[in-house]
Amino acid sequence: MTTFLLVIHILVSISLVIIVLLQAGKGAETGASFGGGSSHTMFGATGGQSFLSKLTTMTAAVFMLTSLSLAYFHDQGGSGSIMPEQVKVQKAQQAAPTPEDVEPLAPTQNND
Repeated sequence: MTTFLLVIHILVSISLVIIVLLQAGKGAETGASFGGGSSHTMFGATGGQSFLSKLTTMTAAVFMLTSLSLAYFHDQGGSGSIMPEQVKVQKAQQAAPTPEDVEPLAPTQNND
């Protein structure tokens, strides 16, 4: 499940970058509008959304959902390991006491 979500997430992120780069900048006509008579529309209503704007919104929503899903599944953790030998060695090292943990024995007195 995580692999599937990761593949979808990567594809959506690449498509989001491409869709954003295909769009024309909204500030491209601001320089020309200062000298012209249409300067009142510079900061006014932008009109209806284009197809690319709607596609960007939908792609961003899917990107956020896959991000949240991947974060949720990553938090659950797996039961296996790709390196089981290392896990056994680490568990054995944690179980064995270190020299600092062992208290020295009290010297015994000889009554000779």
